[in-house]
Amino acid sequence: MAEFDLIERFRQRAGQRADVILGIGDDAALLRVPPDALLVVSADTLVAGVHFPDDTAAADIGWKALAVNLSDLAAMAAKPAWATLCLTLPQAHEDWVDAFLDGFLELAAQHDVALVGGDTTRGPLSISVTVHGFAPAGQALRRSGAKAGDDIWVTGTIGDAAGGLAQWQRQGLMSAKLRHRLDRPTPRNEAALAVRGLAHAAIDLSDGLAADLGHMLRQSGVGADLDLGRLPTSRSLADHFPGEAERWTLQLTGGDDYELCFTAAPADALAIEQAFAALDLTATVVGQISSALGLRLNTPEGEAFVLPQAGFEHFREPT
Repeated sequence: MAEFDLIERFRQRAGQRADVILGIGDDAALLRVPPDALLVVSADTLVAGVHFPDDTAAADIGWKALAVNLSDLAAMAAKPAWATLCLTLPQAHEDWVDAFLDGFLELAAQHDVALVGGDTTRGPLSISVTVHGFAPAGQALRRSGAKAGDDIWVTGTIGDAAGGLAQWQRQGLMSAKLRHRLDRPTPRNEAALAVRGLAHAAIDLSDGLAADLGHMLRQSGVGADLDLGRLPTSRSLADHFPGEAERWTLQLTGGDDYELCFTAAPADALAIEQAFAALDLTATVVGQISSALGLRLNTPEGEAFVLPQAGFEHFREPT
């Protein structure tokens, strides 16, 4: 397709919202921000071979490109509203673009997100998305609010995406469920809104629980003790990675889960459990915030667990 045919295809399929005064088709979008709300903005780029395997289906790439950005809004307890998309393609093949939009807009519809602009260009496959959401003044969650004595919660299960990627890299037996968690993560926006006012701090799990929780601890000026025996584990991950050390390493360092990690006072545990039950979502207390700095990983036997590797970083030199 020619560039402007491609843009027109996006314009025809973009979602609609009453607060979009002018969307795709002009030099910029005109958007109405609600009164007494903070505008929350986040952006992420996905690159072929780095953020998704080369054989990933176009619809799954579209879904994930939006999901990882919505997950950032979840970490801030912001309600999603709009997105822009910058798409770099080697070739603008009609079937691929339609499939990509199928995945992207399927997730957008679930969260009432309107695609309001962006850019298209030719080059190696990469996707950059910027999302915009709203949070009432003073109610956005941050990484810096964790308090000594807080419980540490994790939604869903962790390690599944890392397990799926490990299986793909080994080119052996593969679990369809683990691969699905890698290709189509579920951003926890509803969960974040449910605990707004209860949670003290939050972060989404993109680079592994140990690394992402570490960011929260540093910004909050606290430490933490994690109970590895309480890490929420899916049946698929347990079946395919029965060794505890390997499984814990995937859960702590693998990333790509996009679950929500947050802290809250123990006195609010029942309210949090009830909020998640209403969403038919599980959440697990995996440790406690401590005034003693650092992150301590404890096995069920009470022994210290030492990670063989750190969480994902783009510019770390290979060892």
